[in-house]
Amino acid sequence: MGSYRDARLRLPREDIDLPEDRGCLRWVLAIPLVVLYVPAVFSCYLALAMRPASPYDRLRDDARFMGGFSVFLCLLGLLITITPLYRRTMGRWWFAAPVLIATTAYFRARTV
Repeated sequence: MGSYRDARLRLPREDIDLPEDRGCLRWVLAIPLVVLYVPAVFSCYLALAMRPASPYDRLRDDARFMGGFSVFLCLLGLLITITPLYRRTMGRWWFAAPVLIATTAYFRARTV
């Protein structure tokens, strides 16, 4: 008793964000995050590896700077990750790595 137009309106609409189409998009969106997180991990490692000999050693300031730089890079990556495109496409585990790196770097910068 319905017309063709009514049946057409009730058909499910194809979504452009199909899960099987996200594979390549995830790789493309991961590039900026990896570009931010690799230097963040390296600077966190440097902050952890620096062992100042005394409280007046200049290496202390360098370790604090590297820890702060790592936290900055992680926060920048998290700001990118919370955008709607990234939240919809990427998995939630992309939030875990920068939080872990930033927490480690922050505590190292504070306890040097």
